[in-house]
Amino acid sequence: MTDAVENTEYDVVVIGGGPVGENVADRTRAAGLSTAVVESELIGGECSYWACMPSKALLRPIVARADARKVPGLSGAVQGALDADAVLAHRDDEASGWKDDGQVAWLDGIGADIYRGKGRLTGVRQVSVVGPDGAQKRLTARHAVAVCTGSRAAVPGLPGVADVRPWTSREATSAKEVPGRLVVVGGGVVGTEMATAWQGLGAQVTMLVRGERLLPSMEPFAGELVGEALGEAGARVLTGVSAVSVRRAGQDGPVTVELDDGGSVEADEVLFATGRAPRTDDLGLDTVGLEPGSWLDVDDSCLVEGSDWLYAVGDVNHRALLTHQGKYQARVAGAAIAARAQGGPSLETDPWGAYAATADHAAVPQVVFTDPEAASVGLTLAQAEAAGRRVRGVDYDLASVAGSGLYAQGYKGRARMVVDLDREVLLGVTFVGPGVGELLHSATIAVVGEVPVDRLWHAVPSYPTISEIWLRLLETYRG
Repeated sequence: MTDAVENTEYDVVVIGGGPVGENVADRTRAAGLSTAVVESELIGGECSYWACMPSKALLRPIVARADARKVPGLSGAVQGALDADAVLAHRDDEASGWKDDGQVAWLDGIGADIYRGKGRLTGVRQVSVVGPDGAQKRLTARHAVAVCTGSRAAVPGLPGVADVRPWTSREATSAKEVPGRLVVVGGGVVGTEMATAWQGLGAQVTMLVRGERLLPSMEPFAGELVGEALGEAGARVLTGVSAVSVRRAGQDGPVTVELDDGGSVEADEVLFATGRAPRTDDLGLDTVGLEPGSWLDVDDSCLVEGSDWLYAVGDVNHRALLTHQGKYQARVAGAAIAARAQGGPSLETDPWGAYAATADHAAVPQVVFTDPEAASVGLTLAQAEAAGRRVRGVDYDLASVAGSGLYAQGYKGRARMVVDLDREVLLGVTFVGPGVGELLHSATIAVVGEVPVDRLWHAVPSYPTISEIWLRLLETYRG
């Protein structure tokens, strides 16, 4: 005879205690709904411990030094190497030493119950939790279950990959020492940021990029300028090549990466930055008629298609794999769950209010924290044209803006805005250059708010700042 498994009822059960799950719980608790959060690792998730926070802690000294080296009167003082140990120690602090006490206290403070262990769906509104000690608990959701389990690094199944212990984004952001040589496979955001970080900390970095340029989802000039800067910093960027196999000499020897052009590259570590996969393979999706390991299709309130109780929020729905977008979705989903539970307005009755993640469609902002920074929101020119829009791309050299010369000598950068010629509003904006990440929110407001170009003309930028780029873009458009 087996022991009875404890069953507890909640209004809402959240599987995944990262920033997305935390925000869902925050909104449902604020609405008075009892909420349980299930987490198998650290409360705070990928962003807090292996992504946003540690990666930016690694990158900030590299970017700050690069900027300082272009400032007269300061450049001579910052020509030496960075104190790698101090950078890594600061990274550890930003990752809270990989302890989640603070995040646990925050969830406790809003009145959410935390269940440590592996959460799996076992049926409609049913979740089982197997704790670290093997004990099992059952949770029943009266109104909703929110899957907020995020994504994981996707490592290609190349010959030898299982034996070389490759780095993924997790190892790249949490490594305890600087490798002498690092091969980075992939030219997207993770690849370029980690190449920037580790090259700046003293590693010799080689990037292997299957396509012809870095940052392929952004405007072409973004990858060109970032690639140029990486080369100037000493990294090798090889485009149009693919890894076909890997092998490590002995237990801790060097790694050799064989290439499809017949060449090879040797390094101490290899990082695969080759995409993401959903953390849904062992979630019990099959018990509710869904495919294990799949991305989950949702409506704008993050309700899984065909369901009236299951939500998929953040990376798992594949709408926009960014922490800030996941948190935005969580605020929307939490509000929608509460509204439906309480019989109030929701997506069905208020499709453009607080219950629809409309920004996911065409107004997603992103900053790549390389040197130089690349920042974009909305559609690229090519994407807008492919969508059948009648558009014009307006470009301007950021080095020609008065504020850029004050920011740094030899400033290099470029800006583009994509104008919908039929409606005279912006569909997308891209900036590349030192310090441009802080310009992006103004562009996001312009795109999301569909501010007419004629009205933007009266939003006067301060002089002398880099934000004067807005005036120059509008002048160029108006001719």
